Amino acid sequence: MPLGDGALAVAYYKIEDGRVVLLHTEVPQDLSGRGYGSRLADGVFEALRRDRKKVIAKCPFISSYAARRL
Repeated sequence: MPLGDGALAVAYYKIEDGRVVLLHTEVPQDLSGRGYGSRLADGVFEALRRDRKKVIAKCPFISSYAARRL
């Protein structure tokens, strides 16, 4: 997710047994606390729902986001 000035928020994943395993998310430290991580997670889950993918959330942030919002 581009944030401007070349900064990116990213979600790392792998495909394992047909499921998307969410491994890690990163938001630049100087942009932390501004909701970028939540917007990234929202977009990730929206895309996964759209594509009807099964998910394993190993990333603590993504797992916490899912527990609070899904």
